[in-house]
Amino acid sequence: MTSAGVKITILVDNQAGDKLIAEHGLSLWIETEGKHILFDTGQGNALEVNAHVLGVDLGMTDILVLSHGHYDHTGGIAQVLQQAHNAGIYCHPGIVQPRYAIRDRTPKSIQMPQISMAAIDRLPSQRLHWVQQPMLLSGKISITGPIPRETDYEDTGGPFYLDPEGSRIDSIDDDLALWIQKDDGLVVCIGCSHAGLVNTLNHVRRLSSGVRIRAVIGGFHLLNASRERLNQTMAVLRFLEPDRIVPCHCTGEPAVALLRDVFGERVSPGAAGMKYQF
Repeated sequence: MTSAGVKITILVDNQAGDKLIAEHGLSLWIETEGKHILFDTGQGNALEVNAHVLGVDLGMTDILVLSHGHYDHTGGIAQVLQQAHNAGIYCHPGIVQPRYAIRDRTPKSIQMPQISMAAIDRLPSQRLHWVQQPMLLSGKISITGPIPRETDYEDTGGPFYLDPEGSRIDSIDDDLALWIQKDDGLVVCIGCSHAGLVNTLNHVRRLSSGVRIRAVIGGFHLLNASRERLNQTMAVLRFLEPDRIVPCHCTGEPAVALLRDVFGERVSPGAAGMKYQF
């Protein structure tokens, strides 16, 4: 692959193609700039099976980027590190903290699994990179670091807390995104958009000096979004005019339907097994 090429394969998603496992989670395999980047790892049940079926060798992972510390994005870390002996991990230090979702007064732990934390703890320090500011990974590949929360209509997308009593709100400050700069624009990869899809894309554009966003792929976390939030999000996407929008994982069926109504063939709902070439 030339340095200008970007190939993205969805390894894990809530939807899946033939002979693949569907799972509530996300993992993207990115090939660009001579690098193999794994963006998130799903819950860990589907990753290895789907990678094998799709002909992806996880042992070739050069860089593992973790978008945030929820179980459905970090469950396969140990599996990857057992195979990729030189891979470096890039993530925010807040990724390992306890965290909960509380619904109907019932707390559920949604933090990174213990086996994943143990795998990270065993890493040599030179392979573990704590990301607290924007960072250039390689050539034209970058990650955002923490994303400023600037809109008044976006929130984290759910009842997230740092304690089981629900006394400390989890703003999910570890949420980050990755982007690749091509000659004709940016390809942006997003885990769950807990910082807000609009906040995320605006931050990426600011960091890249306003370069056009050509494509955005990942979880948009619009399942519980208000009508105002959906309308505002559509308005910003109209302004940005990406050629390809790939909603995955936590976007939600109503939001996907609205995206398709507004943007037509530019929207390609994601599923494990789908491949994109830019």
